[in-house]
Amino acid sequence: MSALRTIKKIIYAQEQSEGVGARVRRSIGGMSARNFTPFLMLDHFSSGSTNGFPEHPHSGQETITYILNGALAHEDFTGSKGILYSGDLQFMTAGKGVVHSEMPIPSEDGSPNVGLQLWVDLPEHLKNVEPRYRDLRAWEIPEVVQQEGKLRVRVISGKSYGVESVKELAYTPINYYYFQMKPGSHFKQELQKDFNYFLYVLKGNSLVLNNDTLAKQHHNHFFDVDGDAVEGLNPESGEDVEFVIIGGQKLDQNIVQHGPFVATSQAGIQKAFVDYQFAQNGFENLRSWKSLISNGVSKEMIQGPLNGNLEKREQAKNAYLAKHQSHEV
Repeated sequence: MSALRTIKKIIYAQEQSEGVGARVRRSIGGMSARNFTPFLMLDHFSSGSTNGFPEHPHSGQETITYILNGALAHEDFTGSKGILYSGDLQFMTAGKGVVHSEMPIPSEDGSPNVGLQLWVDLPEHLKNVEPRYRDLRAWEIPEVVQQEGKLRVRVISGKSYGVESVKELAYTPINYYYFQMKPGSHFKQELQKDFNYFLYVLKGNSLVLNNDTLAKQHHNHFFDVDGDAVEGLNPESGEDVEFVIIGGQKLDQNIVQHGPFVATSQAGIQKAFVDYQFAQNGFENLRSWKSLISNGVSKEMIQGPLNGNLEKREQAKNAYLAKHQSHEV
């Protein structure tokens, strides 16, 4: 019988301003939880038509961006660019250094662009790797459906209810599960022993964790390492609930962080600042790069260099599903 992990801390993610006019709820990376190895930051963000995150640097870490509603354009100084639509994820390794922009796509109905961005520490021996991207489209994510549709789990990375997603997405091993629960449902998620885990509630106030803790919207629940599972119940009298369970392999190393620069020593941070300032040792592209989207995203950009045409997206989805289904037969 699985031992349940106890909850050692609960943090309410207070809304605050970030970037240029964007709003975020930060439950990792603030004063209440500076870091939770390997995690450095978790932002539940919301941005309007032009309010986003213009060009800014990163080094020594990875970022994982999950779009829950709307769409987000991205580009960086290596030439990578594109659009993440609802249900898509992007895993970005900053490594020795990258400068990028993330800006919302204006929605026709005026609804905000909403998502989660997670910053993950890199093992010390990988701090200076070359930057890279891995996009995961919504249709590439396997989904568990249980209890007559009352429980749904998108298995972004890891294994849940026998369904596994083993794509290489991040250098630091990550489990990432997105749960949707109707009233009258329950769940149990097995956890890896050498991973730290948290559960962040996106929607709803009726989830009961481990038989005794009411998990409310916009609260992050940090688990101890004293068990190998977590379970929960959404009672018949409850409401629709959505949350993520995210885990990462613990890293036994110092964390020295100054904004988007992450190292294992103060000297490493100072080096990152100098390299960025003088466009050297990984930041050379700054000398010639000019951001396309930092001042906003136009329809011409979407159809052109950002390759965000929705008809082509639908074709890519259908081709993937046809190939996947043929392999299953």
